[in-house]
Amino acid sequence: MRTRVKICGITRVEDAFAAARSGADAIGLVFWPGSPRIVTIENARMIAAALPPFVSIVGLFVDPEPADVRTTLSAVPLDFLQFHGNEAPGFCRVFHRPYIKALPVGAQADAAGLLECAARYNDAAGLLFDAPPAGGQPGGTGRTFDWSALPKGLDRPVVLSGGLTAANVADAIRRVRPWAVDVSSGVEAVDALGMPIKGIKDPARIAAFIGEVRNADG
Repeated sequence: MRTRVKICGITRVEDAFAAARSGADAIGLVFWPGSPRIVTIENARMIAAALPPFVSIVGLFVDPEPADVRTTLSAVPLDFLQFHGNEAPGFCRVFHRPYIKALPVGAQADAAGLLECAARYNDAAGLLFDAPPAGGQPGGTGRTFDWSALPKGLDRPVVLSGGLTAANVADAIRRVRPWAVDVSSGVEAVDALGMPIKGIKDPARIAAFIGEVRNADG
């Protein structure tokens, strides 16, 4: 099976192009005001208009007001919604758009508890498993979690996220066998101290990441 790849936290047209050229299946646009990777509606429209065909656009929200989601949907052609907060299943469904629900996996993760939580979102297009929130950020923290904590028998496609980089994504895929992987900070440009420049992607790091995904698939 070919593992799908989503490059999240895109804020610039050139980064969306870099993701598409390297073979990404989807890009993520963050609409949560608390994120350093937030994209404006105007910028999101420009990115969407510039994308080549067959690259999906995912809009990421964190406990949004329904009106904010609808306003975004009316302006930006989102293929999927991704909810990264405490949104109830009923809330995720009201927009009549395929959605992905993010679920945090903490240090004391319990497989039965994760299965029970996942079952509530039984109509989700996929379930994204990520490290727990840190520093006020629900995702994009650059932290991994214990992949062995993920339960077996999930009936929704698994999207693996949390601290993935070109250095560990192949191992993650071989161990988890997810439907897709989702990366943000792991493909960002870095400053002189080696710290990610949040919201600015590095084409070479994107290409290296996707190359490692393909190696794992092979």
